[in-house]
Amino acid sequence: MILPKKRIVAAMSGGVDSSVAAALLLEQGFEVVGVSLQLQACDEAPEGRSCCGADAIAQARAAAGHLGIHHYVLDCRRLFEQAVLLHSWEEYSRGRTPNPCVVCNERIKFGMLLDHARALGADKLATGHYARIGVPKNGEAFLMRGSDNRKDQSYFLFSISPRTLSAALFPVGGLTKGEVRSMARGMGLANADREESQDACFAAKGTSWPEGLRRRFNEAAKPGPILDEDGRSLGIHSGIHRFTVGQRRGLGIAMGSPAWVKSIDPVSGAVFITTRKEGLIAGGLIAKDVRWHALTPRFKRLRCSVQVRYTQAPVLATVEPGGYATARVRFDRPLRAVTPGQAVVFFSGDRVLGGGWIDRSEQ
Repeated sequence: MILPKKRIVAAMSGGVDSSVAAALLLEQGFEVVGVSLQLQACDEAPEGRSCCGADAIAQARAAAGHLGIHHYVLDCRRLFEQAVLLHSWEEYSRGRTPNPCVVCNERIKFGMLLDHARALGADKLATGHYARIGVPKNGEAFLMRGSDNRKDQSYFLFSISPRTLSAALFPVGGLTKGEVRSMARGMGLANADREESQDACFAAKGTSWPEGLRRRFNEAAKPGPILDEDGRSLGIHSGIHRFTVGQRRGLGIAMGSPAWVKSIDPVSGAVFITTRKEGLIAGGLIAKDVRWHALTPRFKRLRCSVQVRYTQAPVLATVEPGGYATARVRFDRPLRAVTPGQAVVFFSGDRVLGGGWIDRSEQ
């Protein structure tokens, strides 16, 4: 008797990573079904590379055809608008800088799409993320960094629960980008050398993304004063959503020397500017909505490494859990431009221990 193959849904963005992920699963003997997410209307997607537009879906369909697998498009536009875009605008309107990729991974890719995969009778959902999943004996699945340090995306996946991770697969997580492209060429995939489309989902036509969100939701901007560190007025800005901590360009003032956004007061609408790099230094932060993986915050202090943004090299820190899913983090060495609204992720070596959202920095 020939047993039916296990079915796996592969999220296909049109890029090389997800295409190779699907191909590797085929080689392992699984029945693979490709699904692409439509996150925006075609006329709303920015020009050029976009994982939301018709070009990306066409690329994904072509890759699926080349691999000989079924391909479908899942309309996620309504949830994407409410869960990701509206959330991002609400953060900008409060003087914070959102991290929409984290929210999209949790609510869309490992939320709506995972539910769709289960409805299709699939055992697992696979994506092209550069991350790995560990499964200890008699324990919960846990998230690990991808083998390619330059492409590791575990930072953007910290909010995925261990239970959800047990239904996930990251087939390219143990490979480098170069190896993935080489495999794609060997497989004859047309997108083997396709350029990256990172953050294309979060771009706006003809304007900045925060301003595009304001217009999309027909919200009023919150203008206010631009102040130096001593509270002296330097000018008036047209909306706090246009600024982020650490920003240097587009401040709308002439200082005669380099200047950066130090902080934003969402109540008064004031944007504080510093001309000193050391003015951006923080010794720690307060995090909220903290989630722990495979351990509970019963400890009083935890020594680990932390990242406060995707491109930042991890630094050693001490984490002290607080009430209501909060935590105080103290860095071993100060960091620049710790930005409210961004994610802070805790690591032990390559293993993700948990993470949360930066509420405020501390000196």
